[in-house]
Amino acid sequence: MDTPSKKDWIPLDSGQVRSGLGLVSSRISERLNQVDRVRANGVGDHIALPQLAVCGDQSSGKSSVLEGISGIPFPRQDGVCTRFATEIILRHEPKDQRNTATIIPHMSRTEDEKIKLSAFRRDINDLSGLPGIIDEVARLMGVQGTNDLADAPTFAADVLRLEVVGDTGLHLTLVDLPGLISVSENEEDVQLVGDLVNSYLENSRTIILAVVPASSDVDTQSIIQRARRFDKDGLRTVGIITKPDLINDGTESRVAKLAKNADRTKLKLGFFLVKNPRPIDLEKGMTMVERRKMEAQFFANPPWNNLGLDPSRVGIDNLRVFMQDLLDRHIERELPKVRKDVSRLLNEINKELMDLGTERTSPAQIRMYLTRIATEFQDLVKAGVEGIYGSRDGFFQEINDEKECHRLRAAIHMANGKFANYMRQHGQKRKLISAEQQEDTDPEIGQILVTKEQMSSWIKKIYNSTRGRELPGNYNHALLGELFHAQSSRWGDIAREHVTTITDLVFRFVQSASAFVIKDTNARENICRHIVTILDENSKRASNELRKLLDDEAGCPITYNHYYTDNVQKARNNRSKQDLGTSLNNTINEDWNGRFHVSNSPDEISRLVASLQNHGVIVDMEERACYEAQIDLDAYYKVAMKTFVDNVCRQVIERHILAKLSTVFNPMTVSSYSDEDLFCLAAESSKLSKRRVEASQLRGALEDSLRELR
Repeated sequence: MDTPSKKDWIPLDSGQVRSGLGLVSSRISERLNQVDRVRANGVGDHIALPQLAVCGDQSSGKSSVLEGISGIPFPRQDGVCTRFATEIILRHEPKDQRNTATIIPHMSRTEDEKIKLSAFRRDINDLSGLPGIIDEVARLMGVQGTNDLADAPTFAADVLRLEVVGDTGLHLTLVDLPGLISVSENEEDVQLVGDLVNSYLENSRTIILAVVPASSDVDTQSIIQRARRFDKDGLRTVGIITKPDLINDGTESRVAKLAKNADRTKLKLGFFLVKNPRPIDLEKGMTMVERRKMEAQFFANPPWNNLGLDPSRVGIDNLRVFMQDLLDRHIERELPKVRKDVSRLLNEINKELMDLGTERTSPAQIRMYLTRIATEFQDLVKAGVEGIYGSRDGFFQEINDEKECHRLRAAIHMANGKFANYMRQHGQKRKLISAEQQEDTDPEIGQILVTKEQMSSWIKKIYNSTRGRELPGNYNHALLGELFHAQSSRWGDIAREHVTTITDLVFRFVQSASAFVIKDTNARENICRHIVTILDENSKRASNELRKLLDDEAGCPITYNHYYTDNVQKARNNRSKQDLGTSLNNTINEDWNGRFHVSNSPDEISRLVASLQNHGVIVDMEERACYEAQIDLDAYYKVAMKTFVDNVCRQVIERHILAKLSTVFNPMTVSSYSDEDLFCLAAESSKLSKRRVEASQLRGALEDSLRELR
């Protein structure tokens, strides 16, 4: 640990009364009481609360330190005696003398166990009877050694609460933790105790009072190692050195060096050096006054009075005052944060209870619940289908790759756009490219890349196989059908894949929408099974509709779209211009010697016409027929492809997948359910019912705590 400077040390409060014991203002007293009442509500199981935790290795003198601080006689015996955490509350109210023992059950307890443990209350007239009460508490908690159960736990997570009110001299709340052990017949005990202590130390609002015996090397003490792990900055760990009377002669300077925070192990809050009573002194019934006198005499004699110890950091009384002052400032600093945490958790619990809804044990209650969530689900799905994204901000506003399906209409548009683009670029079976591109371009699966010559060769092959009674230069009507069917043979696979993409997109949207609306996992799973059945039926109808479209495309080509005739006419005009240009070039080169000039006279015009006729393009009639067929194929394919894409998007996807999506689960459906259906769909599980009770109780505790903290 870093070496703290003097300014990092916590100064001791010099204001002391009543035999050197520190008292606090009414404001601080109320702050302490507020925290105690919040802890008594059970909120400490859910929110970190300010506290002092006394911890150390077994046999480190922890019990004697606690007794010196609190005046409470803790039981002492060989072996492990502390089986659970003990919360000690000291309140200075001389006019109100009382000592009370209660149990705060851990949140993991069952409801019956919580009721049984919470009912425990003992008014203690004589604190000397505390050991017997601790034994009784251990039996109630069911820890090992207090009953005949072989599988009883060695330690309990419940807390014994001792409230000592009266002429205590100070306000202080601290937690006594079981002593850390390194060796045990049951290795699980070592882990259990370590985990229990760690659960307190890791709380950033716990001040760690680390008790270490003077006779041991402080670096080897488990509590110091744990404090370093959980309090890396050293801002909430105070060292307490015990048993200085049991060290070897001549080693006092080593202990003094540690007490002065000048050894290798340093704490920003420093160390305190205390001397606990000897067992023989305790047997004689040593009082607190006698204890302080004995301790003062011990450190007033050599060699301790010659080692330069800081007087304010020696003795149990100084430790008490320091702890009081430290806890006061700690609570003042942390209380606003506690209040904020309580408010945050209360909001979370209120939301959870809202999601859980009202009790669902009768058909009427279940039907009311299903009607509510069906209405919310239908509204949400309708908004998604129609692209109205402002109505449910919590669902539509968060956009990422996993939730892109939430804005369903936008996702559908994007998927349809990809489908249309893919059909335009890769829908044809044979795609025409240049010879240079053919070497560098990879075809889509099921697609053939061909050059212009290869395309013409393929068309001629089909032309020859479809010849009928038509004259040369014409082609059989069956040729266009065969060419188109071959070129459009990929449409079915592409369209089916697109419909599957849309179906998956809708399924993910419905899953997300149901998770957003239906918080009960069991009810959601049951309702989703019902919804998926309807979605599957819609998907089958969509597949049937797509099959009809493909059957239509498998028939004879037919269209009344003027774009077909326009495209054919444009292609033929382009071919005529090309042929005329070829004839004109031949005429100029052969009859005009490369220099062309014609006057606007009948003779010159007649000469030009004759020359063009003589040098006209010689046409292969079969080639002309194949060329005409290719023109017709290209024109018809474009028109048919656009119509097919629109039909898939409108007649298949819109009509069968999206149009009735908002009705897959709606209030009208709920009204038709029988009582048996209602129980099967959304009857409340015992786990959920238990959680509602727990959440309601926690909400009450949080509301009470929030009132306490105002």
